[in-house]
Amino acid sequence: MINPSASGWIDKFFSEQRFSEAISFENPESFYNKVRETGFIYGHIISINSQIPIPIKGWFKTEISKVALLNTLYGVYCLEKRSSETNNFIPDVLKFYKQMNPEGFNLFKILLPKDTPSIALESIIDERVQTNDSIISKNFSHLVTNALLFIDVLAFRQYLVHGAIPEKYLKKIEDTVLGIVGLALKTKTIKSQHDDLLIKLFEASIRYTKFSKVTLNTLETLQLDYFNNKLEQYYLIDMAGMALWSDGVVENEEAYFLYSLASMMSVTDDFVTRSIATTNNFISNHKKKIPYFNYSNPVKHFYDQMTHSVIKLIVRNKNRLIREIIQSKELMILLAHSTRRDLDAKEKKKVKKQLLDICKTIPSLTIFLLPGGSLLLPILIKFIPTLLPSAFNENLDENE
Repeated sequence: MINPSASGWIDKFFSEQRFSEAISFENPESFYNKVRETGFIYGHIISINSQIPIPIKGWFKTEISKVALLNTLYGVYCLEKRSSETNNFIPDVLKFYKQMNPEGFNLFKILLPKDTPSIALESIIDERVQTNDSIISKNFSHLVTNALLFIDVLAFRQYLVHGAIPEKYLKKIEDTVLGIVGLALKTKTIKSQHDDLLIKLFEASIRYTKFSKVTLNTLETLQLDYFNNKLEQYYLIDMAGMALWSDGVVENEEAYFLYSLASMMSVTDDFVTRSIATTNNFISNHKKKIPYFNYSNPVKHFYDQMTHSVIKLIVRNKNRLIREIIQSKELMILLAHSTRRDLDAKEKKKVKKQLLDICKTIPSLTIFLLPGGSLLLPILIKFIPTLLPSAFNENLDENE
């Protein structure tokens, strides 16, 4: 039986699956539908779509994700090559990841010259499927879910077709996902105070650019004609549908947005109808086990979890943090005011800048300087007044 945490699991995977035997090749829609049924698209995998069933009961999430990613990469390889030959698959995937190597991704530093191709690929996949379990101790590159992992599969397909990843493809598809999610949330009939935070979570989940910002324009400005493959188009529609999901009810404006998005990419209305139903069914059936949908508001749940971890960091560095803050009288006054009224935009910008400057001097707090770290800065700002309430009140009184 395959053990995804033991070295050599990839070789054993291919040995057990016996892909050398004749397999039926998928068309893009059937392939995508089967991948979606496993939960891979949604970032919560409940099964592996393999030729020979793989029991995953008792596995860790990362173990499931590793096998699912390998299996899905191989599936798209068979789809494009129309061949189940495995000898060239691993070398092709290694060349693909070497070319991809996103900015800030230290993947290939962990590979050793003596590694066999399959062992090297195991190291890569292990790095790619890191989850939110210990997010405070990891780089902020996997914040939302592994739903964005399907971008690896789409990029690998591009590599197989063109012999290289098209220039800026990874950035373009990430930016498009961000744009579509932003526009989808904009159409929601019932707004949530956490919708903006959801956008920030997606922004913090990018892997291929240091900076990316959701720009809420229109569907026409997203240059959707760049994505002319059905797998890409289906994925973009499902990402929009996942962002719109709340209680299984799709309002008219939300449905119109999804059908308009599909129409612009020449995707049938039938696919959208099934996408809405499939997304609702999957999330409704599994949301209790999906961290992202575990609470009535998944973003609030994430925020609550992070609050505990950030406070622990602050307490551990309390004395040094207080010393640094006291040296900045303006910051003290602004933080004191923040306990009694909302700061204006200019004041918030000053607080953020000065706090980030302080965090640069305290090694444990450089977490706030990492990509996506500013997302947690409000927790720091909110908690600081409890450290020195008397000093804050004195500063506030002096200036009133």
